Amino acid sequence: GFHVAYVVFRKPAGVQAAKALSREGPLLISTESHPVKTGVSKWIESYAASVVDPEELKAEVDAYMQDYDKKMAEEEAKAAKEEGVPDEEGWVKVTRKGRKPGLPRTEAANLRVLEREKRKRARKELLNFYAWQHRESKREHIAQLRKKFEEDKQRIALLRAQRKFRPY
Repeated sequence: GFHVAYVVFRKPAGVQAAKALSREGPLLISTESHPVKTGVSKWIESYAASVVDPEELKAEVDAYMQDYDKKMAEEEAKAAKEEGVPDEEGWVKVTRKGRKPGLPRTEAANLRVLEREKRKRARKELLNFYAWQHRESKREHIAQLRKKFEEDKQRIALLRAQRKFRPY
């Protein structure tokens, strides 16, 4: 055991409290009435405290969404009330709710937009930029042609076999 300790107090009152303690027996930090957790038990407790309870989270999110829906409904009601009404200077606010209200936010429309962007990127992409890519693409093309040639030869042989005259 060590007989010397270096202690730094946060407040000067802590020094006075330490001097007032009795020097008869050892001073214990962790007692039954005030336990101090260390090691694995401390890690387990801190982890358990960091994990959010799903029911509490759901209640909090539901309350937030109800407030948000209420606020959005109020804004829509206010916008509907003010629509077409001129302000103090006589101007009427025009919105995009007319004949062409912008892009629809449906899944199909989003897929079309993504597909169009993908084709645009593919056109900009440099194919066979490096010499090894060019050689490899040529090699693959020749292999495909040979494979197709072999399939065609088999198909022709099959057709010729079916064409033979067999009277019996």
